[in-house]
Parts: sequence; C-alpha cells; structure tokens
Amino acid sequence: MYDYIIIGGGIVGMSTAMQLLQQQPGKKLLVVEKEAQVAQHQTGHNSGVIHAGVYYTPGSLKAKFCLEGNKATKTFCDENDIPYDECGKLLVATNELEMERMKALWERTEANGLERYWLNAEELKAREPNITGIGGIFVPSSGIVSYRRVTEVMADKVREMGGEIQFNCEVTALKESDSDVTVFTSRGSFTSQYMISCSGLMADRVVKMLGIKPTFKICPFRGEYYLLKPEHNQVVNHLIYPIPDPSMPFLGVHLTRMIDGTVTVGPNAVMAWKREGYKKTDISLKDSLEALTYPGILKVLYKNLKPGLIETKNSLFKGQYLKEVNKYCPKIVKSDLQPYPAGVRAQAVSEDGNLVDDFLFVKTKRTINVCNAPSPAATSAIPIGKHILQEAAENFA
Repeated sequence: MYDYIIIGGGIVGMSTAMQLLQQQPGKKLLVVEKEAQVAQHQTGHNSGVIHAGVYYTPGSLKAKFCLEGNKATKTFCDENDIPYDECGKLLVATNELEMERMKALWERTEANGLERYWLNAEELKAREPNITGIGGIFVPSSGIVSYRRVTEVMADKVREMGGEIQFNCEVTALKESDSDVTVFTSRGSFTSQYMISCSGLMADRVVKMLGIKPTFKICPFRGEYYLLKPEHNQVVNHLIYPIPDPSMPFLGVHLTRMIDGTVTVGPNAVMAWKREGYKKTDISLKDSLEALTYPGILKVLYKNLKPGLIETKNSLFKGQYLKEVNKYCPKIVKSDLQPYPAGVRAQAVSEDGNLVDDFLFVKTKRTINVCNAPSPAATSAIPIGKHILQEAAENFA
C-alpha cells in the first residue's frame, strides 16, 4: 500500500514526485511510467526553451506558472550543475502588420511583469546581423536547457528520497473507492491512498478509466523541426521568434539555439493521426477514429481549415517551410534544412470546439489529474508540481 502513486515519468510527474517527498519525507511513493526511461514524450521532444511568458493571457495560470517557472528552472539547474544558457529571445516584426501586433505583445509583456526592450531596425540588426526585420522585442530572461536532463536529475532525487519508479509499466485500468485507488498495470496492480496523473497525451483516457466522462479530448499535434547545417550554428545569437498571427492557433516557426550548440528551425503544427505519432507515416486507426468522431475536434479543424492546410503544405514541401524562415532569415537555403526528430503536443479540445488555452485539472476525492499542460509546461513544471501539492493538501482528506 502506497501513500501516493503518480502516473507519468515526464517533467511534470517527476517535479511533482520530487516536491512531494521534499514536503512529506518518508511517504511511500510510486511513479509508474509506460516507457523504459523518463522524458520519452513531450518532455524529450521539444525545443528546450526556458520560456519567459511573453504570449500568455495576463492573470492566467500559464502566465503565473511561466514567470515562476523561469526562475525556478534556472535555480534548479544552478543547484544541480545542469548546463543552461540565458541567451534571451527576440521577437521579430517583418512588416507593418506584424509591427502593430508587436505593439499588443509589448503591452502584454508589461502586464505579465517581464523585463523587455523595444528595438528599432538598426538595433535589431546590431544584435542579429543575419536577421531581417523592421523592429523587435528583446526578452533577456528566455533561455535554453535540456529538459530531458532536468527530468533525469529530478528522478534521481526521487529515488534518493526513497521513492520508487517503475518503468515499462503501462496503466490499463483504475479503480477508486472511498478508501483508496488501485492502479492496474502491465506489471501488476498497485494500491495507494491517493493518485496524481500527469499522463500528457493519454490524459483524457486516464480520466475515463476513473469512470468520469471527460469534457475534453486530447488532440495530438505533431511539431516538425529541421536541424541547420553545422556551419550555421552561429547564425543567430538569441532565440528568434516571429510575431504570432492571432488567426493561427500556434506560435509559428522559429530559430532555436539548442543547448548542444546546434540550431533548429520549427516547429510547425499538423494534426497527428496517432497519439504518439512522431513520423508522418505513423497512423493509428483507433486514435484517428476517436479524433474524427469527436465533435469538438471536427469544429476545430473546420474553424482552422485555412491555417491547417497551410501547415500541411509546409509539412509536405520543404520549400514552403523554408519561406516561413526566410521571412526573417533570408540566409538559409533549402539544403541547409536537415532532418530532426519531431515532437507531439497534447492539446485538449473542449466539446464546443475550442482549444483549451490554459492548464486544466480534473479532481476526484482521491485523485488529481493534469489534463491540459501545453507549452510552457516544461518551463512551468516546478510551479505546476507545487500547485498540484497545494490542491492535494486542500482536497485530499
């Protein structure tokens, strides 16, 4: 009998497990993870950015957690000798329309309490000789890190404090009673007083296992990246982001310096036909039918038909993808774009056909379930874990 079982070995699950044992030493805790090691899905398939909180609605959990998480992530890295680089982010406007949108972002960054600097075209060119734009916003607190490494260190700390981690342990069923929760897995069943699920792409299915009809469905979006040739490793000095188009559901293609010294381009956002469909050829009939028979997802696809078709075209044709980059970095040519692993983001979609914009939690008497943890979840993992434990203290009798 455990005190707590946590489902999910990504950064949110490990952060929660680590902080739980720090707050409640001696508690019997088990983390179950269906893969052979930590950080195998969203945590290990992202651009590694330590976000500052530029885009998020003031007052939202996203904005709050990101601001706290930016500092907490760097502190954790400092304390555990994990390399990171506070290289800063540049949002680049390439035309007058983007300049107008950038002014709105300037107001939002102020509301979110960020240090930032307005750059004219000359100041932008001085900072980034290879970037073309008519202005920009510089946010110095953004950085880069390996979230896989961060999660591995968190897992080590969980073990050092007496926590158990079971790998290759897929959850198959759940049973909650008045006194406990039983987690049935591919490696047997485990019983606990309380359960916390941080199951990412499987979040809605975990809620369903508890006998609850979810008011959302996870829709997987694949984010495809390219790696620039090594001779372009110094092409930029900062993280380079476009000014987002409000009609598009995601941020757009950016140039990202990685912690290993390379530079990636991406991601785009195309619907994946498998929950963990990292390749274009990955298709699951079950996952596809589940998505295409859910009214909310059909509404999202219909509302975003034009941007969806543009993203699909960019996915299929490298030349189209390149145009997104050349808007602000004309130096890059098609042959510079090398293969790089894609990521899949778990996006909760509501029944009425909206992308759930903020973090979403579903609670029962003995469980707390993280049901939507979009970007900046990796940056925000420490405050998310703290929030979950505050909820647990208030809700678990």
